[in-house]
Amino acid sequence: MPPNATQDSFQWCINVGGEETSAVLEPATGGERKALFVAGHGAGIHMNHRSMLKLSEVLRGRGFDVVRFNFLYREKGGGPPDRMPKLQACMKSVIEKARAHAGPGKKLIIGGRSMGGRAASMMAAENFNCDGLLLFAYPLHPPGHPEKLRDAHLPSITVPVLCFNGTRDPFITRDLMESALKKVKTQWEMLWVEGADHSFHVLKSSGKTDAQVLEEMAETTKAWVTKISRI
Repeated sequence: MPPNATQDSFQWCINVGGEETSAVLEPATGGERKALFVAGHGAGIHMNHRSMLKLSEVLRGRGFDVVRFNFLYREKGGGPPDRMPKLQACMKSVIEKARAHAGPGKKLIIGGRSMGGRAASMMAAENFNCDGLLLFAYPLHPPGHPEKLRDAHLPSITVPVLCFNGTRDPFITRDLMESALKKVKTQWEMLWVEGADHSFHVLKSSGKTDAQVLEEMAETTKAWVTKISRI
């Protein structure tokens, strides 16, 4: 069994344009199993990074089947991230495989952490067939370069969106994000985690632990999926 895989998980080797990458689907451990979440990782991490494992764990406990996977550059061991079209092609191939295992009646939610979420958001803006977009630490701009905004595609998104960002995240400026969202027409819920950085690490002065913050985000996500399931 591959590292960090559970006994009841599905292990996949997925073809992406003649290359291959790894993915794992782990079923929900609690809740009503209403949704499948395909989660892309951030630029500097991978599918088995502790942040991806913890995110998967808390969401699975609230009724999500979760798919983790490597983008192709990470499957090869690292290096600079692939260009956006290749990132999207990889994610689409993983989703196609996962959708076949989802079963009837489940919402398909795409997204992920930072770069993975951005790739999913661009797919959603191009009318990719999904039920919602779940973003953790959306990278609105590179650190220190608020003029290089990654918001042009956001108004084209039509599916419901739930987005979490920390108030200490250098990849986003709150005023700029709130300004960008004025052009968005879809149901976009923007939640700011007070004192959290790009990894959702919070200072001791916040009175909370990182684990508590993650659990709170998972509870909010569960409520959000219940709400969009009624749409």
